[in-house]
Amino acid sequence: MIFPSLQHLSPSSLLWLGGISFPPFVLPRSCTDVICCVLFLVFIAGYIVVGIVAWLYGDPRQVLYPRNSTGAYCGIGENEKKPYLYYFNIVSCITATNIITATMNGLQCPTTQVCVSSCPESFWMVNPDQLYQTVEDVFNSSMIFCQPGVNPKMEVISSLQLEICPAFLLPSTPALGRCFPSNINSMALPDSNTLNATNITQGINGLLKTLNAREISTKIFEDIARSWYWILIALAISLVLSLLFLLLLRLMVGPLVLVLILGVLGVLAYGIYHCWMEYKTLRDKGAPTISQLGFTTNFAAYKNVQETWLAALIVVSVLEGILLLLLIFLRQRIRIAIALLEEASKAVGHMMSTMFYPLLTFVLLLICVAYWAMTALYLATSGQPQYGWWAPNSSDPGCQDVRINETCQPLVNFSSQLNFSIDKCPGLTCQFLGYSSSGPAQRTLFNLQIYGVLGLFWTVNWVLAFGQCVLAGAFASFYWAFNKPKDIPTWPLGAAFIRTLCYHTGSLAFGALILTIVQLVRVILEYLDHKLKGAQNSLTRCLMCCLKCCFWCLEKFIKFLNRNAYIMIAIYGKNFCVSAKNAFMLLMRNIVRVVVLDKVTDLLLFFGKLLVVAGVGVLSFFFFTGRIPAPKEEFRSPNLNYYWLPIMISIFGAYVIASGFFSTFSMCVDTLFLCFLEDQERNDGSPEKPYYMPKNLMKILGKKNRRPSGEKKKRKK
Repeated sequence: MIFPSLQHLSPSSLLWLGGISFPPFVLPRSCTDVICCVLFLVFIAGYIVVGIVAWLYGDPRQVLYPRNSTGAYCGIGENEKKPYLYYFNIVSCITATNIITATMNGLQCPTTQVCVSSCPESFWMVNPDQLYQTVEDVFNSSMIFCQPGVNPKMEVISSLQLEICPAFLLPSTPALGRCFPSNINSMALPDSNTLNATNITQGINGLLKTLNAREISTKIFEDIARSWYWILIALAISLVLSLLFLLLLRLMVGPLVLVLILGVLGVLAYGIYHCWMEYKTLRDKGAPTISQLGFTTNFAAYKNVQETWLAALIVVSVLEGILLLLLIFLRQRIRIAIALLEEASKAVGHMMSTMFYPLLTFVLLLICVAYWAMTALYLATSGQPQYGWWAPNSSDPGCQDVRINETCQPLVNFSSQLNFSIDKCPGLTCQFLGYSSSGPAQRTLFNLQIYGVLGLFWTVNWVLAFGQCVLAGAFASFYWAFNKPKDIPTWPLGAAFIRTLCYHTGSLAFGALILTIVQLVRVILEYLDHKLKGAQNSLTRCLMCCLKCCFWCLEKFIKFLNRNAYIMIAIYGKNFCVSAKNAFMLLMRNIVRVVVLDKVTDLLLFFGKLLVVAGVGVLSFFFFTGRIPAPKEEFRSPNLNYYWLPIMISIFGAYVIASGFFSTFSMCVDTLFLCFLEDQERNDGSPEKPYYMPKNLMKILGKKNRRPSGEKKKRKK
């Protein structure tokens, strides 16, 4: 299929135009960077295999459900009706000082733990005169807190020595599936060296630091549950504001840019005025000079020094002068930038579906992150449960023959495993220790996790690259349409999507891999800096800081180069290296135009984001603080624990939505800019090589398309 506007050209001109115009309409494409495509597909296949291995060997239940002393989960299986875990002696948890380690170990403590249907509601303790009575007579309804299968006829003292039943019960509340004592300070506890409010509180803090985190999280969830529909309304308002701003750009982008530039000049002018008034006031008052004040760490003192405001006056005045000179000498390029912004607004208006393409990118990114998170979770929880011997007093003479933490089987008779009666060692139990590190998945666990991290970075960068290339292809089809909108393809976004996926997956994978390597190096540097922070000397810190700075700059440069390379791939259909080289050389030949357009676009989009975010933020603040009167009860703001929470969520969501919409517009501007540079360099306005740029751009540059000689003769006649 050939453009209707190209039918009057010669075959040789059509072939040449196929190199610079929108290729799919003239010449067929071929696959680019096939080796990288194959490598990427093989890597994805391996990534899927890693996920399957993790799914086969992993058990995420260990972080979702608490486990009792035998390693059985509470709340599922045989303990389905016993969702909570109760600790016999919470004081023993004092030794658990690292909350992260305790959490990864399932919040285990060196005490017997049982699954219970409900937590104790009141304090209870075995009295000394009850030690030789039977368990069923003393515990009664509290037998649910004993280990399953306890002999009701067993003496209480034996059950306590073997830690089959608890010596006391504390009123508790469930949190994270576990029973934590509550209202300890107001509780009447018996006199005891080991059982007092201080020890119990230390035990709770050792296990979970504090229950305040649970209370805060509960309140946060309550606030979200009460205000989620109002948050959605705020996000819908941010979406409408973003679309309205883009519509405003289409109608009056020139005046808007002019207002923003005058606004910056006005702010600097006010800065000059303010600095001069402050300097004049201090000078008339005879305020101290910098030589009189000298050096001080109290920086607020410099506010009352004449030279401070004089230096600020000079700096702001120089900035104002530089900006005015730039506006005078770069006025032509600013006009070009404004014309390109107007053309970008038209392109977005003709292809409104591109505004919602970031939603697809977001979904794909969500899938990538979710797959990595689930794979990492399953890998981290892979292994078989391991059990070891534990005794409350391992120095007891009867326990000296027991090797503490030696492997044991909780379902096998203890005496038969030890070859002696366990009555000699009071309280001896077979405790759950953790999960083994043996097996095919566990032996290479670290390598599989590294593979997963590499997969996360590579897939995320590929998804972002894919989105950029698809949008670039759609917007390039708009620019290279000679007669707009007649020559614009019927479904430019869908055609660009299929074309990019079929032909340029390898090129996108190549660019994404380069960026991934740099990002992984940055992650390694951050890890080393964190690990060696205490042992670093001044030279090492300086070297590490320089490396981090260099790789940060390198990542920014590669992102910039990749973005423009993907645009060239969308236009020409060539491989990544050729496209990156051509894009870089093209931009370097027009570096001043690049800087002017980039800064004007950044200023415009920053103003747009500020408008959307500030508008939603102010509206959310007045609504959730109850300052907006509501005619009906259902329209009033809900009662919240933290009114700032839905406000912050609304502001963050508005920023994400505005960034998504404006990133599409920014991609449109960059694509049309590269197309404009190619058009200007490759074409000369002749009938064989006509300009594709809009008429206002040709007017600014003083260029025009010459009509064919035959058409001129017809007009003369």
